[in-house]
Formats: sequence, structure tokens, C-alpha cells
Amino acid sequence: MKVDLNADLGESFGNYKCGMDEEVIQYVSSVNVACGFHASDPVVMAETVRLAKEKNTAVGAHPGYPDLVGFGRRNMAVSPKEVKAMVQYQIGALQAFCEAAHVSLQHVKPHGAMYNMAAKDEKLAYAIAEGIYEVDSGLILLGLSGSQLIKAGEQVGLRTANEVFADRSYQADGTLVPRAQKGAVIEDEETAVQRTIRMVQEGVVTSIDGTEIPIKADSVCLHGDGKKAVAFARLLQEQLTEAGVTIVPITQVIA
Repeated sequence: MKVDLNADLGESFGNYKCGMDEEVIQYVSSVNVACGFHASDPVVMAETVRLAKEKNTAVGAHPGYPDLVGFGRRNMAVSPKEVKAMVQYQIGALQAFCEAAHVSLQHVKPHGAMYNMAAKDEKLAYAIAEGIYEVDSGLILLGLSGSQLIKAGEQVGLRTANEVFADRSYQADGTLVPRAQKGAVIEDEETAVQRTIRMVQEGVVTSIDGTEIPIKADSVCLHGDGKKAVAFARLLQEQLTEAGVTIVPITQVIA
């Protein structure tokens, strides 16, 4: 059994340091690089692509809403046309750095509020998927497992990868519990790891209200900006491997 292990990197900007990119990247097979709207800047983007190339880690674009203050986690009332343009703009920016470094861009994963809104909003999801397809139909759309975003990607003709979250709680409808709600983030590392292994091997997860819901895990997201991020990344990689799961880039999971 194979699965991709991904992390959001390149989220520092200017004088502000965010995350432990050089440490976390050792344990993942794909990275989602912020493209300047919710975080990052041109220098950080270039350095993150360089780091991924050095570590032989697949690169994806991580476009978000133009919301540095809220780190892209605040919902915005924008039209599908605007979202499509935002996504294309950010993909184009990262593609330039990838081409300069002779690195292939593997996938696109929307960030934060854009990601969560598109999981439920059919029109928003389609705008994102269409935007990606028009830029490069060979890119993979990484989205919440079973979401409208995955359905939209399939509809426009993109390859899609279903993503699950190692340290986030789920609602009964398969969406993530909002961060503002108690219990949204799973603090106990061992619990998070065992839930992840179950999602990958059995295709099921227990929601916050106790409901057993089906889920598909092509890629597992771990967050690289927490206090224990590196230790958790190491633990997750080790225990997935011990459970007989091979960690590979997305292209090798959905090929």
C-alpha cells in the first residue's frame, strides 16, 4: 500500500519566520508551497523550491486568499471568477521558480479558507479546478477527500488526489471541524498517528460525534508549523512505514 505524505511549507515572509521547513521536509514526499497571498514572498518561494529539489521532494502550489493578516484562514466573499484568477496568478508565480530551478510542478492544493469553502461550494470548486486545468492540465488537484473540489477536478478532466489530515478532527459530513471549535486539532500524537493509519489502511475515520465515515486517503497532510511538528512528522513516517505503508509522491499513488 502506498500513500503520499505532504506538508505546507514556504510560509515565512520578510522578517517573519514560520515553520521548520528544513527539518519537516526530511519526512514528507510532497510539499505545498505558499505563493505569496496568505504567506511567503519571492525569496522564500525560490528557497523552498530549491530545498525541495535538494531533498528530492515533489512540489505543489498552495494558493490562498489575499489575507496575510489572517493567514488565509478567514472566509472571503469573492466570485468564482475572482477565485479562478487568484489561483492562476499564484500557480504562475510558483511555476516560474520551478522552471528556473528545473523542477516539475506536481500538484495544486488550495489553502485554508479557500480549501474549506471549495470543499462544499460547487461553483467555487469548479472555478478552482478550471483555473488549474487552463494553466496546465497535467497538474494534480489535491483536495479534501470526497469533497466538491475533488468532484470538480474530475469533471474538468484533472487527475485528483484525495487528502486526509493527520491531526484534524472530522465532522459527520466528512468536512473538517472548524479550527475555532474545541477539539478541531488532535493534540495527542499517538491518537493522530493511529487514526491516520486507519484512514490509509481501512478507509474509515471516526468523526467528532462518533460517526464512522468512509474516507479515501491518497495523501496525508501534516502541519509543519506546530511546536512538535518535527517530532510528529518523524513519528508519523516511522509508524506508517512499520504498518506496511510506503510513502511516495502523489504521482506514484494515483498513477
